[in-house]
Amino acid sequence: MDVFSYLSVLPSIILGFAITQILQGFRALMLSRSRLRMYWPSVLWAVILLLIDVQAWWAMYALRGYNHWNFLDFAVLLAEMVPLYLLAALVFPNVEVEGAVDLRTHYFENHRWFFAMAVLFILLSVGKPLVLFGKWPAPMDLGLQIVFAVVAGIGAYTQRETFHKFLAPCVALLLCAYIALLFARIV
Repeated sequence: MDVFSYLSVLPSIILGFAITQILQGFRALMLSRSRLRMYWPSVLWAVILLLIDVQAWWAMYALRGYNHWNFLDFAVLLAEMVPLYLLAALVFPNVEVEGAVDLRTHYFENHRWFFAMAVLFILLSVGKPLVLFGKWPAPMDLGLQIVFAVVAGIGAYTQRETFHKFLAPCVALLLCAYIALLFARIV
């Protein structure tokens, strides 16, 4: 087994837990549908997070040729996955056996933490190539990540519902463009 194959296991497990958390959230919403007050931005953010998790796993393959691993390099790779799991844990509420499930209330009670975790993920994502290769991400990648960080920062700051209803579809479209432009093919 090569070093990358060995080291990629733990980040992959964390991504797997994040995906599982989101899918279990969808399951809980389906099972509590009679008690559910739907809020579509929450559902869209869960879909966005699934896409981000898959893209992170997909992009991790580009590190297979990196041969200078040390503990700091691995820690940065691992740290990048932690906010993804925490985002997955925050996107949906814990659903109890009884009682109403209000996605809107949950969203606004947790949006500051949610978007703070998104900013942290982006900072770690930008910092990873600095630690591993001593250089910034490619200009287009860096530019789009800066846009994501700015809108996530605004999302953490504002409670205006109209902004949040505008933000989720915009991020979904921007994420699809980001993946199409930079990650359509495995490297």
